[in-house]
Amino acid sequence: MRKSIRVTAATLTLALGGLGLVACSSSSPAPGSPGAADATIPADQYGPITVVQGKDNNGVLPKYAALWNKDHPDQKVTFKEQSDQADQQLQDLLQNFQQKLPDYDVVSTDVVWTQQLASQGYLQPLTGPYKLDESGVLPSVLATSMYRDVQYAAPSSTDAQILYYRKDWLGDKPVPTTYDEMFSLCDIAKSKGAGCYAGQFAKYEGLTVNFSEAVNSAGGSVVNDKGQPTLDTPEAKKGLETLVNGFKDGDIPRQAISYQEEPGRQAFESGKLMFYTNWPYQYSLTTTGDQSFAKDDPSALGIAPFPGKSSLGGHNWAISMFSKHKGTALEFLKWYQTAEIQKMGVEEASSAPVLASVYDDAELAKQFPYLPTLKKSLDNAVPRPASPFYQAVSTAIQNNAYAALQGNKSVDQALSDMSTAIKQASGS
Repeated sequence: MRKSIRVTAATLTLALGGLGLVACSSSSPAPGSPGAADATIPADQYGPITVVQGKDNNGVLPKYAALWNKDHPDQKVTFKEQSDQADQQLQDLLQNFQQKLPDYDVVSTDVVWTQQLASQGYLQPLTGPYKLDESGVLPSVLATSMYRDVQYAAPSSTDAQILYYRKDWLGDKPVPTTYDEMFSLCDIAKSKGAGCYAGQFAKYEGLTVNFSEAVNSAGGSVVNDKGQPTLDTPEAKKGLETLVNGFKDGDIPRQAISYQEEPGRQAFESGKLMFYTNWPYQYSLTTTGDQSFAKDDPSALGIAPFPGKSSLGGHNWAISMFSKHKGTALEFLKWYQTAEIQKMGVEEASSAPVLASVYDDAELAKQFPYLPTLKKSLDNAVPRPASPFYQAVSTAIQNNAYAALQGNKSVDQALSDMSTAIKQASGS
């Protein structure tokens, strides 16, 4: 999912030229001419496009713009930034698609939105002349772009949460690999006057992620491959109880009930937490931020694989079914999946690349030591509940898990109500 801070939606218009691929050539043939990207795509499908994504927290969009514009000045791209809250991003896309507007050509979609948007006919299938060569993409990541065995999106960045921790506080004690091991170390945090652990527990998409992680890490699951709830199990109960008991015991600080990604990151960096799970983007911010303990003492920051099974996050680029310039949109998808652009995402935004080859780049791993850690989290990551009715399913999870964390519902009642709501959402 996309990083979250509380700001208003903004639009960033960047003049970008052209159509070609930075990694493949310095120029591109004219659409429809011999050697063009795909001569079967009509020439009138090439032209200016608008690319829509969530908040650019790391400020990398102007750098992408400069690269594209330098070599391809004939066509322009406009980047539009949405709100940086995932729920609002999806609502914006749905409103645009429902009106069949042509002004969104390429859209950034959370990996769990693919089925919903594709099932409603909003995305251009990437078949025929729009087919991509995805042989270099991590298989588990590529699966997030599919609906009924048809590809509808191109993975742009993947994500698995990793564990950020105070290495200077942990000392020579082993880094936790499970929730139980982590909570057993909370006395250290208390001796520092800090909270022990936090994730994202506000009532939004981040809570769906954190709830799913707790259940999956306990050996359970949220839904089966048909989208039916599987929460009436001891494992699912243990997962939710882990979080509920953390709040009850004070190991998860009370204020964490309002944490989205950014408030939690800021609490960690200011010394209020010993452990914090978040996405890879945090690494570059924590090591450079003026308010971070790690700016002057990088050795105080520890990173480790998620202590269990992270939810598989990330974003895909998709072409709007209503775009008038799908040829240009397709070239943008190809460009973004080149090794150069994927590496740039690592270097500029601590993003998680979708190409397996980038993780094998030893020099890059030396420069960005979170990459091997991230790969381990990705190897164990589990997709969030997949459903064409994902928004309603996620809302059911959020409402009931949040009530349990606040103490307004028992764990059993929350899971029972969650199951009922998921069934209603899918019409089963």
